[in-house]
Amino acid sequence: MEEAAAVRRAASEATADVVPEELRATIDEYVADGSVVPGVLTLLSARTVAGDDPEGLARQAAGVQLIYDGLRLTRELAQDNPWGDATGGSPADRDVEAQVDRDDADMAILAADVLVSRGFYLLARTEAAEDAVAVVRAFGRDQTDREAADEAGAADLDRNLEADVLELAVTTGVAAAGGRPDDAGGLATDFAPERAGFAPADAFFDDGRRDRLSSLTIDGGRALNRND
Repeated sequence: MEEAAAVRRAASEATADVVPEELRATIDEYVADGSVVPGVLTLLSARTVAGDDPEGLARQAAGVQLIYDGLRLTRELAQDNPWGDATGGSPADRDVEAQVDRDDADMAILAADVLVSRGFYLLARTEAAEDAVAVVRAFGRDQTDREAADEAGAADLDRNLEADVLELAVTTGVAAAGGRPDDAGGLATDFAPERAGFAPADAFFDDGRRDRLSSLTIDGGRALNRND
């Protein structure tokens, strides 16, 4: 898929100067292994209303993608708790295993921070900057609320990230084309997956979703409002 390749390329370029090399490798591997639906939706949203790619669109798509990747990595780490005690095997083996897991987790949490901060940087001077902040704040509140939720409630809170980042993608894309979307929230609700995570971009953007996207217009609408 052409758009997916463009998003991955822009995301890689945006983090190419990260040091040390081990941290950059962790970031590259994580982004490469994940779905780029948020970045692709940013591209497609802009093209739907503008007919072509506005200046800086690929960088903004990468910004949306990197924020999502950083938050989903944070979500994984929070739920897996790799800093917990290892079990099984001899005490010596458990100590070695726990240290390896903690070292990997320490690198991963640094990667998550870099991903989100670099995503903010790419969107900082755009009309979607405040919307990006709203997504991160909502994610933090959801993860806090998740601690007291039952299994079904926790699953609903987890998938809020996907719905919010889809809305951010539409808002970013249409704003890049010079307007504000009239249906970012409705489209995000229609596109949101039933559980946390996205399918690969080429499978996600089927004919039905592409038809739905074609109804997007450039005027009206408002910013993310789940947390007003």
